[in-house]
Formats: sequence, C-alpha cells, structure tokens
Amino acid sequence: MSTRTDAPTRREQILGQAARLFAERGFHGVGVDEIGAAVGISGPGLYRHFAGKDAMLAELLVGISERLYSGGRRCMAEAGEAGLAPGATLDALIGRHIDFALDDRALITLHDRELDRLRDSDRKLVRQLQRQYVELWVGVVRQVHPELPEKEARASVHAVFGLLNSTPHLSRPSSLPDRDAAAALLHRLARGALAAAAGGAGGGAYGAEGAPAGGVYRVDGGTAGAGPRAED
Repeated sequence: MSTRTDAPTRREQILGQAARLFAERGFHGVGVDEIGAAVGISGPGLYRHFAGKDAMLAELLVGISERLYSGGRRCMAEAGEAGLAPGATLDALIGRHIDFALDDRALITLHDRELDRLRDSDRKLVRQLQRQYVELWVGVVRQVHPELPEKEARASVHAVFGLLNSTPHLSRPSSLPDRDAAAALLHRLARGALAAAAGGAGGGAYGAEGAPAGGVYRVDGGTAGAGPRAED
C-alpha cells in the first residue's frame, strides 16, 4: 500500500499491531494492554497516542479509505502527466489495489467484520470515500471499455474489488504463489473479469489497450498495486 521506506512512527506501529490483533481475535477479544505489549509499551502508555480502541479502529478504517482514494487520484494524475493510454491507467489502478490486497490483509478482514462498530459520522465518511474511489475506477473502465454501460461498469468494479480482496480468506499464506506471481495472477484475473463484463470486445486477453499477459503496468515503474471493498 505504501512505498515509504523510513521506519514507522510509534503511532503507526500501534495501528499496525492493533489491526493485526483485531483481525485475528476480533475487536472485543483484544485489550489495550495486549496492543501495548505488542509494541513494547504499557497499555496506559497507549493513551498518549489514542483515546482508546474505538479511536484506533476509526483511524484504521477511515485511514485506509482515505489512502485508497487519494492514491487512486494520484495514480490518475500521474498517468495523465505521463500521457498513458486508458488501459495503462487501469493497470496502474489495479496494481495499487493488488498491493493493498496482498500486504494489508488484516485491514480487509477488519473492514468486513468491524465497520459497523464505527460511530455514524466515521462510517458515513468511509462510505463516501469508498464511493468516490469506485467512481475513479468506473471512469477509467468505461474509457477502456466504452461499450460497457455505466451501471454494469460500476457493478463490475465492485465485483473486481471482491475478487482482489479475497486474499485474507485463503486458508494459509502458502495457498498463494510467491508475491510477484500472486500479483500477476490477480492482475490477469481483474483485467479478464472486466473484459468479460464488456463481452470480450477488443480482441486480446485484455482487450485493445490491455497489458501483455506477463506484464503489469505501473506509473512509477515499480511492481504494481492498493483496499477494502467500496460499498454502493
């Protein structure tokens, strides 16, 4: 999800361990002391960073929705500056989402299980950000597949998110091939699903502007990928 290489802050460490523990044992199955122990500080010491578990959960779920949306907008801006074709822009969006799906599985689980625990204002913000993220994709998908009606494009984007976000439900990490192979497989599946939704128009496996079978585009030149399923 993130390309930063500097060490995480204490706040980020707390959030990372909270996400892992909440995903493994449920929000109510984890105490503040356990989260503190996981990062090497006392439970009460956590209150210097967060008001409590509810605040951690809100920052995790609102935060990832914000990062997915802002990352998608940045991806599209970079693609526009680079003069990329719509197919390459779509590949970049898919790639960023794949990074999230492979590297932040705990947040996907947390979103599925605990979203309703957020207070109304935070939950509405998550939903709003997710809708905006979906619309970014819908616009690009319809540029690649102009024959696909808007409603079907939107439904297809939701379906692709479900496909990509299925990674936490595998029985064990070894169920996937190595990371690069898993990313390439997920990318092919996503592009294939969108091409199928459009009726297979455009010829090749990915259509007229798709990536080659063994390649994954990314605006910054690295390996591609970023979140929880966006809601209707």
